[in-house]
Formats: sequence, C-alpha cells, structure tokens
Amino acid sequence: MVISQPLGSIKLTNVSQVRMRKGKRRYEVVCYRNKVQDWRRGVEKDIDEVLQIPQVFVNAAKGEVANGSDLKEDFGTSDVNEVVLEILNKGELQVGSKERQLQQEQVQATVLEEVARKCVNPRNNYPYTVSIIQKLLQELDFKFSSTKPAKGQALEAIKLLVERQVIPIARARMQIRVSDDAQHAKEYWEEVTELVDVESENWDTEWELVGKIDPSDFRTIDRLVSEKSHGLGFVDVVSLDY
Repeated sequence: MVISQPLGSIKLTNVSQVRMRKGKRRYEVVCYRNKVQDWRRGVEKDIDEVLQIPQVFVNAAKGEVANGSDLKEDFGTSDVNEVVLEILNKGELQVGSKERQLQQEQVQATVLEEVARKCVNPRNNYPYTVSIIQKLLQELDFKFSSTKPAKGQALEAIKLLVERQVIPIARARMQIRVSDDAQHAKEYWEEVTELVDVESENWDTEWELVGKIDPSDFRTIDRLVSEKSHGLGFVDVVSLDY
C-alpha cells in the first residue's frame, strides 16, 4: 500500500470514518461509505477499495495526520499500514443519523422475516405473517439493534415469543431423515431417538429413521451420527413443518 500525505481539509460527505481511542488520543481512518462492513464480513478483500485515503488521522476533517512517534507509543508500531488495519478491524464505525436509521430498518426487516419463517401456530402448523410478528414484538417491547447480527436477534425474539405465549406460537419443527448401516446404528440409535419424534423407522440392512426435531437440535444429531458412524451415516433435512 502506498502511503501519501493528504493536503488541506477533507470533505466527509460521502465517506465513513472509523475511530479508535488509544490512551489519551483518538485516531481515525477514512473509508468509502458501506465498505467497512463489507470488509469486516470478508465480502471485500481489497483494502484499496475500502480506504479512501491510506492514512491515519487525528482529525480527518482538518486533514491532521497522526505522527509516527504517537503511533509507536499507542500501537507499538509506527507502521501506518499496520495501524490502519487495526483501526479498520477493531475501531468504532461512525454512522450518521440517516444511515443509522436505514441500518436499523434493514436489520429489523431481516429479523422479522427470519422469525416469521421459523415460527408457526402449533394448533394448525401455519406460519404467522411478518406484520403479526412485528406487532407481537412491539407488544413485548423487544429492542432491535443495528449493531448486533440479525440471526442472533431473531433467535432471541423467537425465545421471547415462545416463552411469553401472547398468542399460540412455536418454533417450526424440522423433519429429518437419518440413515446408516444397521449394525453401526444399533450402537447409538437410542441417543438419536431421545432427540427425535420418530415417525417411521426401518431396520433392514440399512437403518433409516424419519422424524421431527427442534431445529436447534440438528447440529447435535448430525455430529452424533457422524462420530458414531465414523462418517458413514447421514442426516438429511426433509422439510420444515409448515
């Protein structure tokens, strides 16, 4: 990466800043809008597509560049490239009010869609609409966050909805098929059936079981079958129960 000194002030209307405080000093790097999250998620791998200016600032708006002795004292190195990477990866992304509101709306929409996709009315196994899920979570005062992963928030929301039961709601059941050599399966099938509501089972030369589980148990069952069968058994998802 070529490091160059900026001249004069910098217009910050179309950029994002990432800040990090070290000791008594605050440092900043200037990035292209929306590229920081892509970099942190691994979507963008070319740092030159992320940084607008490959430099460390103490005040980016005024074009004030951090000096090497301060970087050495606070980061343990005066290598600008290394410091830029640390700030980019671990610093606090500065977001404007409009951008923050947009992120909040996007995260909320993703969470609501995920919850609606994974929950059903247990009385008829029909899914609830996104609008119903939204009203329920509002009633329960569920707080969405633009800084937390949507998937984790969806799991928290599902847990809250199932616990509070404002209306009949349950997590959708997953139908799976487990198969293995019959001799192998005899050694561990009881452990599997403790986690599965068995619908059918066949014990010919090959053991095959079909049943429904809580989706959160899938990894446990998959790992159990893989270990006990020495990689010869299989766990397949047949469907979600709606």
